[in-house]
Amino acid sequence: MRTNGGARGSSRRPRGRWLAAAAVAAAGPLALHRAVPNRIGGLGSLLEAFLPWLGLVVPVLLVAALLRRSALALVALLLPAAVWAALFGPLLLPAEHRPDDLLVVQHNVADDNPDPTGTATALARAEPDLIALEELTPAALPAYTAALSAAYPHHAVHGTVGLWSKRPLAGVRALDIRPSGFGPDWNRGLRAVVGTGRGEIAVYVAHLPSVRLRAGGFASGPRDESARLLGAALAAEEVDRVLLLGDLNSTVDDRGLAPVTARLEAPRRGMALSWPAAFPVARIDQVLGRSLTVAGIRTLPATTADHLPVAARIRL
Repeated sequence: MRTNGGARGSSRRPRGRWLAAAAVAAAGPLALHRAVPNRIGGLGSLLEAFLPWLGLVVPVLLVAALLRRSALALVALLLPAAVWAALFGPLLLPAEHRPDDLLVVQHNVADDNPDPTGTATALARAEPDLIALEELTPAALPAYTAALSAAYPHHAVHGTVGLWSKRPLAGVRALDIRPSGFGPDWNRGLRAVVGTGRGEIAVYVAHLPSVRLRAGGFASGPRDESARLLGAALAAEEVDRVLLLGDLNSTVDDRGLAPVTARLEAPRRGMALSWPAAFPVARIDQVLGRSLTVAGIRTLPATTADHLPVAARIRL
């Protein structure tokens, strides 16, 4: 009987096998998110829009592993933790203490903003060199212009997007990123050239179409088409240095923005979750660059809009 009991004891399996399997499985969507197909309800883009939040499975499983006293599960948790750290850890590192050349602010001010003057004043308080705004309305535009004109005497507006600058603007023109089927009153892009002491920068302001989560899945067709048009415009830009400010209606991990993100670099530091303002879950307000460095990005205090403004430090 002791021999049989010993056999049973020696064949006892380690605790927490299912927890360990869950930990390994959690690493899959993080590491292989590009392999998740988009043909089925836009599942790939939906996953990528909220990709950092998959890391929440690590502390949940950690608590379960500690309660279960499972060494196997604790070791397995190192895998998703390492993948998450590789993808997003650098964004959480302290800012580099080096001088910056520009400070820029990006903000979707909301077309139903009840206090445009207060919003503009709050943005100017950060003392940026450039301010890019989306969802400007004809009724609210005079309030923004009046509040910003003293510190930002140079500005350009096209449709519902605008750019305010401390430095003169040149080469201002509309940017056609209108998807097929959208009417002629849909104008959400502009391009201008800003001179600096170290050369010119082509500044793009863009607001891509919204996405929708429907019964059939993640609907992003117009947004993706607009991103392709924006990507083509960036590819044709002759000025070497490019800065894109805008509400792109997704994160830089979303493959739907690949025509844009493949040509520009994302910030090196900062998560800066900007939407929705009440409980931010994603940074869809972007500051991206070419032949320059977006050294860091952060959110500014909330305004009366449904997005948080973001401020980014630029090095030339």
